[in-house]
Amino acid sequence: MDGVVVITGVMAAGKSTVAQLLAERLPRAVHVRGDVFRRMIVTGRADYTPAAGAEAAAQLRLRQRLSAATADAYAEAGFTAVVQDVLLGEDLRTYTGLIRTRPLYVVVLAPDAETVAAREAGRAKTGYGGAWTVSGEAWTVSGLDEVLRRRTPRIGLWLDTTRWTPEETVAAILAGAQRARVA
Repeated sequence: MDGVVVITGVMAAGKSTVAQLLAERLPRAVHVRGDVFRRMIVTGRADYTPAAGAEAAAQLRLRQRLSAATADAYAEAGFTAVVQDVLLGEDLRTYTGLIRTRPLYVVVLAPDAETVAAREAGRAKTGYGGAWTVSGEAWTVSGLDEVLRRRTPRIGLWLDTTRWTPEETVAAILAGAQRARVA
């Protein structure tokens, strides 16, 4: 795989781990973490939640433009850019439209909601509730899973990674690279 590989899924689907392992398997690759661009905002950050307003939506779009431009810049320099972020619903199609590099691959990690909840419970950072709660509004595993399964365009390679290790997931991505290619 060369060009840009976009790995998405709900929070705690395994995107960070899989993207890192995939980048390590490729001969010349970088791992572009979409959340880094959110965390760069020191003051005035408006996190995107179910109750998000216009400012949070604008910051999310900025984050997506920055990570897409970063992926393109690395690809232009001869690296495979493995991007991971939560890109659900029409955000996935919008994001892929921002990437100029070809080839472009999309991989959607789609473990079942019970597996995601178990993974979330076992990790140090929290994506559901907690710091993401605003005025009683928080992402839930079932809510994001519904957005993934019902409102996200069926583009690229969709993998049910419910019972897979990260290594098995990377092997499936490499084996299914042609199905993952969207442009």
